[in-house]
Amino acid sequence: MPGNKRQVIVIGGGISGLSAAKLLHDEGVDVLVLEARNRVGGRTHTLRNDNIKYVDIGGSYIGPTQNRVIRMANELGIKNYRVFDEDAAIASLHGRTKRYDGVVPNSWNPLVNMDIVNFWRLVDKLGKEIPLGAPWNCPKALEWDHMSVSEWLDKVCWFSYTRTVAAVFARLIFATEVENMSLLYFLWYIRGGGGISRMLATDNGGQERKMIGGSQLLSEGMAQRIGQDNVLLEHPVKRVSQAGSTITVTTMNGDTFEASHVISAVPMALLGKISFDPPLSPLKNQLCQRIPMGSCIKSMIYYDRPFWRDLKCSGFVLTDDIVSASIDDTKPDGSLPCLVGFINGVFARKFATLSEEERKMKVARCYAKAFGTNEALKPTDYVEKNWMEEEYSGGCYMGATPPGVLTSYGKVLREPAGRVFFAGTETATWWSGYMEGAIQAGERAAREILHAQGRIRKDQIWQGEPDNPNWPYTDFKSGFFERMSPSVGGFLGFMGFGAVVGAAGGLLYLHKDQLPKLLRK
Repeated sequence: MPGNKRQVIVIGGGISGLSAAKLLHDEGVDVLVLEARNRVGGRTHTLRNDNIKYVDIGGSYIGPTQNRVIRMANELGIKNYRVFDEDAAIASLHGRTKRYDGVVPNSWNPLVNMDIVNFWRLVDKLGKEIPLGAPWNCPKALEWDHMSVSEWLDKVCWFSYTRTVAAVFARLIFATEVENMSLLYFLWYIRGGGGISRMLATDNGGQERKMIGGSQLLSEGMAQRIGQDNVLLEHPVKRVSQAGSTITVTTMNGDTFEASHVISAVPMALLGKISFDPPLSPLKNQLCQRIPMGSCIKSMIYYDRPFWRDLKCSGFVLTDDIVSASIDDTKPDGSLPCLVGFINGVFARKFATLSEEERKMKVARCYAKAFGTNEALKPTDYVEKNWMEEEYSGGCYMGATPPGVLTSYGKVLREPAGRVFFAGTETATWWSGYMEGAIQAGERAAREILHAQGRIRKDQIWQGEPDNPNWPYTDFKSGFFERMSPSVGGFLGFMGFGAVVGAAGGLLYLHKDQLPKLLRK
């Protein structure tokens, strides 16, 4: 079909929209992508200049079990490299800094370690009760959805240090605070990433690799395959009107396009920017108002040399300061030593009004404290991206649902509106919020249209993805302590509460001068 009449129109030229359009294009469907920005990529954005070569200022990491994005990158000829992950990580929490190995920091206090291990196990244990495709059908859905993660942590954590570790990890993963999302969403999201260790780990986990040249190559490669005439930039959509078998899509500049089907790959939180005729269903309309985007400023700070490696550190720093966590972002050839840091949640909002220079020095001071060296105060370059000011993203990494939303509105998350279908990483059931989830959602929406056209069966809409043999991974093995350690409550009950209280009282009396420090742990 020439001109402005197509079979399918896709709204949004990010990874989800383009993966939908590519699948349809490969199946011989005449498809048009309308993208609001002057670039493709959505929440992936690769900055390129002579100073830094290239750097991902948006979504970046890929890892084992993310088989769709692995397949897509291979198909487009995009190579990857392993992120540096040798030696110790650093935890700078509660005013103290310490090195640790593994995925999660530990404590000198064995009871605190019991508490951390119990939290870690509970996240995966409870998550296994949640259906990935329909978390609202979980037997405890109402109970968990009406409880914030903060309220749950108050119930299960005995020590403030455990709660801090959990809150910092949540801020890193979700770019929001534990009081802002429901326990059901929290557990479901982590289960959909293969469990808490898989999601947080670098080696063998979600941050294992990056794409050489930047992750925006993925969207640029798909757009090239679809064809320049089939991907229109700077065409923000303002209206979608359905009349019979025809859908008319109108952009902000007044252009109109017609199709028989539409896929919206717009973040659910921004769907209200588009006027629908007939209107979206009441629940869908309400849902769009209840999935706030995360608050994230991604920072990249460059140095003359990777001094953290000389200190036998991986570059991973977990803090309750301005940077939730950092990761070594040095180029694979060893050039341009860099730490990428995530200013997330409350800190992103708190420091958003500062100048870029002021944020740079706050980040540098955070690293100087964590690594114990003033070399961190001497960056050679600095790049950042404040995703909260992005008009067509509204934040990053994704939208997280507050208490009560999933069970009240979740069932309409992927529900079509007539001939309009919905993609976007928030609608994925596997690695939601990641590039993997974006591709799963886009291809699922494309197959929904193929089914509506009578070209595939209904049971072919949802399709799994086989493991890639070139991306080996292993299951995370728990050590003896992790497997056998009781919860703090179970331990106290076993030992006899009275005896423990008596012993604790005696110890506190003998070390009463240390009591203020102990309470801070």
